[in-house]
Amino acid sequence: MTRISSALALVLLLAARTGAAQAPPAAKPAADSARVGELVAHARAAAGTQWAETVDFFCGRDTARANRADDPELTPARVFDNLYALGRTSTVIWAIKTPAGIALIDAGYPDQVESVVLPGLRKLGLDPTDVKLVLLAHGHADHFGGAVYFQRLGARVALSAADWDLMQNPPAAPPATNPPTTAPSPAANASPSPPGSPSAALAALPPPKRDIIVIDGQPLELGGVSFTPVAIPGHTPGSLGFVFKVVDGDRAHTAALFGGSILLSSRIPDAGLEQYVRSVEHFAAVTRQLGVDVEIQNHPLYDGFEAKLAQLAARKPGAAHPFVVGTDGYQNFLTVMGDCARVELERRKSAAR
Repeated sequence: MTRISSALALVLLLAARTGAAQAPPAAKPAADSARVGELVAHARAAAGTQWAETVDFFCGRDTARANRADDPELTPARVFDNLYALGRTSTVIWAIKTPAGIALIDAGYPDQVESVVLPGLRKLGLDPTDVKLVLLAHGHADHFGGAVYFQRLGARVALSAADWDLMQNPPAAPPATNPPTTAPSPAANASPSPPGSPSAALAALPPPKRDIIVIDGQPLELGGVSFTPVAIPGHTPGSLGFVFKVVDGDRAHTAALFGGSILLSSRIPDAGLEQYVRSVEHFAAVTRQLGVDVEIQNHPLYDGFEAKLAQLAARKPGAAHPFVVGTDGYQNFLTVMGDCARVELERRKSAAR
């Protein structure tokens, strides 16, 4: 080492030590209360090994994250005989094939119709022109973005009244974060294609026009497949869950999608989080009554989704289906979600004391 490089190294070392000495110690979060400990223990007991990832995501401190528009693209997959997954690993679009056409749950980001949604459908052997019904879980752009494309092809679009209002009269965007952790607006994530090109036209898609108004508990039907909507406000005023049948060979199962998961609870005020807890309880009651034994999500960041897809790809004939979690398993999943939302509320109370 030369004298100059040695001197430079010494200067950098001294500067680092000085900076470290001057940097204030990071503030430690307040210790969890006994009540928080009880809730986390209850969640872990319900989770077992099946939902351990879910507990860590929702009950941990600073372990959760939101979906991003540039998360890895999902390899399109047939999950059940009539159920397909496409989109991104953190923002999944579900396609249900029926004798009368295809129903979608959500439609992806507005600028990713041509790059992600349409190719994904085609890779699965599904014709985009066969989409007849689009069920929107809630009124955020990462869910409704591509809906107007299918609406223009003749599909019906279904959403709760409260979230039709939200979608068509959105609140002001929150301050930008770095890196972004929420779904970008169409303008913020616009395609670089020149004006007038097909890509530019799809990137500029507006929200769909108000169509079917979904009402809690009133099923929607396509080709003999019934979709039971469940109101689960909290993430948005009109978030929805859906319950429907799926087929695995000669066996039928009942799947449910909780379409209003709060990924970053710190962004939700106390009243919204309390409402969310009640929504989880309502969804648990409905899914218990309907015998739900299959768990799927539109933001599968916390339920072992990718591991299950890998197990499905390697599945041998007659082996258990990785997405069939059992009726008790599904209720345990919702117990974890409810308990961890209560944990956040209890931590807020402790911090306010």
